[in-house]
Amino acid sequence: MSESMAWLTRDVRKARKQGAADVARRRGDRLADLVACARSASPYYRELYRGLPERVDDPTLLPVTDKKRLMDRFDDWATDRDITFEKVRAFTDDPGLIGRRFLGRYLVATTSGTSGRRGLFVLDDRYMNVSSAVSSRALASWLGPLGIGRAVVHGGRFAQLVATEGHYVGFAGYSRMAQEGGGRSKLLRAFSVHEPLAHLVAQLNAYRPAFVIGYASTIMLLTAEQEAGRLHIEPVLIEPAGETMSDSDTDRIAKAFGAKVRTMYSATECTYLSHGCAEGWYHVNDDWAVLEPVGEDHRPTPPGEFSHTVLISNLANRVQPFLRYDLGDSVMLRPDPCPCGLSSPAIRVQGRAGDILTFPSGRGGDVRLTPLAFSSLFDRMPGVELFQIEQTAPATLRVRMVRAPGADADHVWRKAHDGLTHLLADNKLDNVTVERAEEPPRQASGGKYRTIIPLAA
Repeated sequence: MSESMAWLTRDVRKARKQGAADVARRRGDRLADLVACARSASPYYRELYRGLPERVDDPTLLPVTDKKRLMDRFDDWATDRDITFEKVRAFTDDPGLIGRRFLGRYLVATTSGTSGRRGLFVLDDRYMNVSSAVSSRALASWLGPLGIGRAVVHGGRFAQLVATEGHYVGFAGYSRMAQEGGGRSKLLRAFSVHEPLAHLVAQLNAYRPAFVIGYASTIMLLTAEQEAGRLHIEPVLIEPAGETMSDSDTDRIAKAFGAKVRTMYSATECTYLSHGCAEGWYHVNDDWAVLEPVGEDHRPTPPGEFSHTVLISNLANRVQPFLRYDLGDSVMLRPDPCPCGLSSPAIRVQGRAGDILTFPSGRGGDVRLTPLAFSSLFDRMPGVELFQIEQTAPATLRVRMVRAPGADADHVWRKAHDGLTHLLADNKLDNVTVERAEEPPRQASGGKYRTIIPLAA
């Protein structure tokens, strides 16, 4: 059966209506199909899966992969033998090729390397079409007929806040759409998160989007501009992505814009991995993706507990299969049905395991603090729009902040310093120095603001 865009759109809608058993059957068949494809055409997977059963529809039977392993075996990983690391790297070195078809067939996307290693990924049309179909399903469920009608009245325009200075998946996908035309391209416009804030505000005021999608940290900065009256747009839906958010953040955004706010948790390796619900949980799109919260030994983490890391399988991309891929985030699987009514697995995300800060205690041994310890502190702190904490030495933290308009800088700093000092003291880390930075938070080349930057190895 041909997996055209129209067929995929019908299929993702049908999957939810037919219930969990049918979704599980589809997922198992798609996993078995992808494993067979990988074994047949990828030398890396042929070697890795030697000795496995002929049909594999249970992901726990598969060995774990990660970015380092796949990048180290790049030329053997791809199922299209024309793809090589050197060809892809040369392609991504040319900004004039952003969104163009690599080898005439594929979209190329890079990751900025904030997790420690830059990724070069090749995405086929099947993956891009599945991502579009699944996202359309989420959009329809969020808005309903009345919301869709309101969006049409507002012009139906999408504002996508992305990094526009590289082959990052958001901008590469947008560029592909703009270059190849079609009806959707006329309703979508990309805005650079690297623009000065005043310029970005002016552009959005002129564009008047019905939908705003982009990095959570940038949307929080725009929320302050909307509250101050400098930004005055009336979107129907705002979709923060790329960074975790608190309930107070999403409530503030909803109030400032008078819009629905739905978050998403995804990655370049699986852009359609999950979408948020009204209860603040991320629901895995489990007809096309597998998500496994696991411990350090890669055994399942019980529901209700945060995992050491999470393994994902993208069941759509055949050209570079991601199977039991270690994404590096700590997630918790909801132990009971979500009140929103969706039956798909619901998760919360704590952040990257690689963003945990480790300090010498001064008493022997180390003390580790998760990003959540710091984000929950700053979430409660008035006057702070954006924060970034960098560990510049084993016992030194440098704090960068963007304060709210009208907030007194010295007062905000005293509150931040006192809060951090108490947090550290509570964890017997009186030996850690907290420094005030004059510079604002640093933005990675991919557009994200990492709130926690551990000491470089």
